[in-house]
Amino acid sequence: MGDPKRDRKKYETPRVPWSIQTLEAELKLLGEYGLRNKRELWRHKTKVSRYRKLARSLLGKPAEERAKAEKVLLSKLQKEGLVSEGATLDDVLDLTVNDILERRLQTIVFRKGLAKTIQQARQLITHGHIAIGPKIVRVPSYHVTVEEEGIVGYAASSPIAKEDHPLRVSIEAIQSTQKIKEAAAEF
Repeated sequence: MGDPKRDRKKYETPRVPWSIQTLEAELKLLGEYGLRNKRELWRHKTKVSRYRKLARSLLGKPAEERAKAEKVLLSKLQKEGLVSEGATLDDVLDLTVNDILERRLQTIVFRKGLAKTIQQARQLITHGHIAIGPKIVRVPSYHVTVEEEGIVGYAASSPIAKEDHPLRVSIEAIQSTQKIKEAAAEF
């Protein structure tokens, strides 16, 4: 049964851990998504591989047995925002680790413009400045569903929730200069 105080490992390590291509790809993802360590990345890679393995096993089953399980899997992945409406098992097989990393709370906070950098997004989350609806979430790797994505914002109890907070003013200034640069690049 195991020790209740010690969780079991939720990730699988790479088969060839010291391959230069593997190390470079992992380092790029760590920087791009602001992950704390490689174990976080490996956990998400394992999640993708489990979904893909399940899809492959469903493809091998008879049609009547497969239909119900396929519907359950696809509806779950649609709620999580990993596949679109009308997706098939082929879309599940095309999933990558980037798809899962894009659904993390840390990434969504950065993409919505609530933080200047991906690292600052992580800091705001762990310090309790970010909430999903009324609930404060302090886990940067929290997987945001499609329904929750629209209600991600600053926590009501956070000082950053005020419009005149220096952090929000500086973020708005950065966003306005980016819009100006994009407009100038179009001409």
